[in-house]
Amino acid sequence: MTNFIPIFPLGIVAYPGEQLNLHIFEPGYKQLIKECTEKNKPFGLPPIINNRIGEMGTVMQVLEISKVYDDGKMDIKTLGISIFRILETVVQVPEKLYSGAIVNYPLLTTQGSASLMKKILSKIRQMHRVINIHKDFQKPDEELCSYDVAHHAGLNMEDEYHLLELEHELHRQEFLKRHLEKMQPVITEMNTLKGRVKMNGHFKNLGSNK
Repeated sequence: MTNFIPIFPLGIVAYPGEQLNLHIFEPGYKQLIKECTEKNKPFGLPPIINNRIGEMGTVMQVLEISKVYDDGKMDIKTLGISIFRILETVVQVPEKLYSGAIVNYPLLTTQGSASLMKKILSKIRQMHRVINIHKDFQKPDEELCSYDVAHHAGLNMEDEYHLLELEHELHRQEFLKRHLEKMQPVITEMNTLKGRVKMNGHFKNLGSNK
């Protein structure tokens, strides 16, 4: 299917199934959100990578407008629905303050490898233990997919966007596995440093300069 959607380019990557809270303050995007809410229509969130709008993006549905400020700014809750590919950007939408795009919707596969996902989760949790983070994914492990854990695997924004480009769940899992394997020496070194600092009685100061 090919159609037109309003777009809200941002310097972040969102995934299907992700709940994202946004603060809206620019006039064009206030208009966009107001219209999407009134008509119960989604909008597109393409990431801005290196000052350019990415070809791929995530279809977002407005769940609620949580707060409207006196100056018209608003806090909203959104949910990632699916992925789109931009075929043509419409910079000036007639009678609108926001941009739009002609898009199509790649067919995503959600069937991955349960054993591979288990390994990915193990490596992510190992990394989280080292940096003293606990993440509750709000789902049983067997229901998690690559989109659920990607933001917590230590990917930079370019890598997060590359994962968004992958249409097959198994390919997304393989990408995460390779990334975490490359991170393993860093995790091991951090764990060693943690042990040394802890022995010296200064563990509470680890990372205090960040």
